[in-house]
Amino acid sequence: MRAYFTGLVVAGVLATHLSAQDAQVWVQIEAQPTLAEAQERLRDYSRNLSNVNGFTLESGWHAVALGPYSPDDAAQLLRTLRRDGLIPRDSFVALGGNFARQIWPIGGSAVRPVQPIAPLPEAETALVAPEPEAPGVVAESEPETPAIVAEPEPIVEPDETPREARQSERLLSRPDREALQVALKWAGTYTAAIDGSFGRGTRGAMALWQEQNGYEPTGVLTTLQRAALLEAYNAVLDGMGLANLRDDAAGIEMTLPLGVVEFARYEPPFVQYDATGDIGARVLLISQAGDQDTLFGLYDIMQTLEIVPLDGPRERKNASFELQGENDEIVSYTQAELRNGQIKGFTLIWPAGDEERRTRILDEMKASFQSVEGVLDPGLGDAGAGQAPDLVAGLEIRKPVSVRSGFYVSDDGAVVTSGDDLGSCARITLDELYEAKLAATDAASNVAVLTPSEPLSPAQVAAFQQSVPRLQSDVAVAGYPYGGALGAPTLTFGKLADIRGLNGEEALDRLALSTLPGDAGGPVIDGAGTVLGMLLPRPEGDRQLPAEVSFSADAAAIKIVLDQAGVSYSATDAVAVKAPEDLTEIGMGMTVLVSCWD
Repeated sequence: MRAYFTGLVVAGVLATHLSAQDAQVWVQIEAQPTLAEAQERLRDYSRNLSNVNGFTLESGWHAVALGPYSPDDAAQLLRTLRRDGLIPRDSFVALGGNFARQIWPIGGSAVRPVQPIAPLPEAETALVAPEPEAPGVVAESEPETPAIVAEPEPIVEPDETPREARQSERLLSRPDREALQVALKWAGTYTAAIDGSFGRGTRGAMALWQEQNGYEPTGVLTTLQRAALLEAYNAVLDGMGLANLRDDAAGIEMTLPLGVVEFARYEPPFVQYDATGDIGARVLLISQAGDQDTLFGLYDIMQTLEIVPLDGPRERKNASFELQGENDEIVSYTQAELRNGQIKGFTLIWPAGDEERRTRILDEMKASFQSVEGVLDPGLGDAGAGQAPDLVAGLEIRKPVSVRSGFYVSDDGAVVTSGDDLGSCARITLDELYEAKLAATDAASNVAVLTPSEPLSPAQVAAFQQSVPRLQSDVAVAGYPYGGALGAPTLTFGKLADIRGLNGEEALDRLALSTLPGDAGGPVIDGAGTVLGMLLPRPEGDRQLPAEVSFSADAAAIKIVLDQAGVSYSATDAVAVKAPEDLTEIGMGMTVLVSCWD
């Protein structure tokens, strides 16, 4: 796309029907978000180039431009300076319609005569030595003096008839024509294929664009109209600093928006680029050795990160994948490919609501991405930085709003858990892997029933005790006391203190054991491994109970909610006491981590 755009800008200003008296144009080099940054860049360019000017843009950014020139001279200068690497590759010919106050040279005027330039030999560039500064004068400390700027004269449309416009149009190559169609599609007037053929559809789009922009709708764009269309198309990238970058450590070469991101650190398998200003953009380069299993593992890991929101299309193939996630704050795109034992790719994270600029930058990054020799050394970077249980390579893992325990009650994976706040969850998962939905809930008992989106095969399924348990008998609670941080459930042993609540509640059992918040929703099992009830969250309020006092919803209350959900369950009157290791296996096999996500 950048190559198409470049060709069109150059060809569009090469028409021979304009003279220096007809119009003035500029070679816009770059744009900076702040006046200080723009002045620093203007000083740098002024050391090597002539006719350097700075303007405040209507967007609030600050442009660095050369000129003004005639269209022919501007095109020649643009080619030469880009060829010799003196200006960025995304520099372009601009009409200057969005230039406001002139900020460089100090005291300069925006109304200036067109600057003629001599033809430049192939091996030379337009280098001009800077003017020597007066002794004792430091340019950096010179205060900015607001210039009294005369309003520029409106650019007069050249007297180019449709016939003359067609003649200049013949100079355009096929890529140039395709780029014009791209710009018309961006402007919203063209909807057909990008084929470089100026048929009825393209002519109609040109006429509509001319009408929308105050030109006679001839259906043939003049030289300056083509330049104006492309200037508007490119203006969205002002200040983005699109530039080619090659990272030999990662083995990646591509175009990046270096006006808004900068290198931060190596965190294999990522090279991280963080935002430099108000635009909260980030870029990751992905580089690691591996095989298909490594690629698939990366695909899964990326989806656990905060930078890849849950909503959005995603596709995994045998040797590549694409991920897009979006929420109210960001839009994230990731692509990666496995080739010759190397996985290379990138991620672009961009603020939500800025789709026009994001999609343009993403297109540039996709089109320019190249894999070169080498992959990121796993030992590169600071080994001690970014290490934490909730970080992967320095990137934050997405965390649920709340977690609790639950237990399987059917062979297809139905789960009983505590119901508080589950109704407000945008998404519920079991063991952070399987999607589940709320099938039934009862506010009085705080019991909820979840059913998985796809049938599961639990290692153990609860069997509810039908007999009345004995007081002071041994019980245990299986759960995730630390919210899944340990990776597996644990058992906490204690006693059954009463088969009623403190106020005589028939549906409650009182337990003599100490629990933690993550245990809530887990099964209370007896010495035979059968389920007596479900552990309830500790009551909140001014009255604090002793740490060893807990409560559970009894089996009868749970069965009522299971019946409402239409879930079948098992019951038993077995009382044979099992060994502690067998109880541990039963409790851990039926217990599941339940996560609520926003």
